[in-house]
Amino acid sequence: MSIFGTILSKIFPSSHPANTAPADPAAPPAADPTAAPDAPAAPAAAAEPVDVEAVLTGMQANTSEQLNWRTSIVDLMKLLGLDSSLGARKELAGELHYTGDTNDSASMNIWLHKAVMEQLAANGGKVPDSLKG
Repeated sequence: MSIFGTILSKIFPSSHPANTAPADPAAPPAADPTAAPDAPAAPAAAAEPVDVEAVLTGMQANTSEQLNWRTSIVDLMKLLGLDSSLGARKELAGELHYTGDTNDSASMNIWLHKAVMEQLAANGGKVPDSLKG
């Protein structure tokens, strides 16, 4: 499973469509091979949006470590129990199609946090604007 796919699985319920979709956040949805070629596409099943801030705040309440997950990708990954090493963050940057210099970890980290929050929103998460920017 991709790092972003693992992030989704930690925040979204297992029954949420985001956890059954392709793990590549930039990939278009796969076509249904069983559908007739000329059949109109069926709309995706709507799911209740997941309140990402509430989920993460709840996780923070259950840990003694003070993590600044609202602005830090490292702390967000730690809160989710993921490897937050530079190598793991570079891998996540690749998954999310980061085009900047991965050796400039400060810029990459800022971009990663924003991109993760935007992708959570794009996958059915309710993410406040304050967390997206």
